[in-house]
Amino acid sequence: MTLGQIAGFIAAVAFAVLVWRLGSVIGKAGAVLDEASAAVRKVSDETLPLITEMTSTVAAANTQVERLDAITANLATMTNNLNALTSLTVATVGRPMLKVASVGYTIKTAMSGKTPGTPRRF
Repeated sequence: MTLGQIAGFIAAVAFAVLVWRLGSVIGKAGAVLDEASAAVRKVSDETLPLITEMTSTVAAANTQVERLDAITANLATMTNNLNALTSLTVATVGRPMLKVASVGYTIKTAMSGKTPGTPRRF
């Protein structure tokens, strides 16, 4: 065996070891990629139902907001109606009662013999 053959044999063994190590590294990288693929698949499988449930929750919340808008509009209408009813009651009952009270006070003042604006004596 010559020196060149020994060097070639050592180079062949070194190349074989290198290929074997690269094969194991590639195998480990493949396992990592398989695990990553499984994790992505699991996340995807869990995310789609979550998004569907979230969509239905948002739709239910929008329905409740629409109902709340309707209730608020009805309360505004009731407030306007109550305001109009109060104004009508004051106009119908309040002013005549004020006039009756004014006439009653005038009669009371006239019967007592005092004139309005004179100081009261003790």
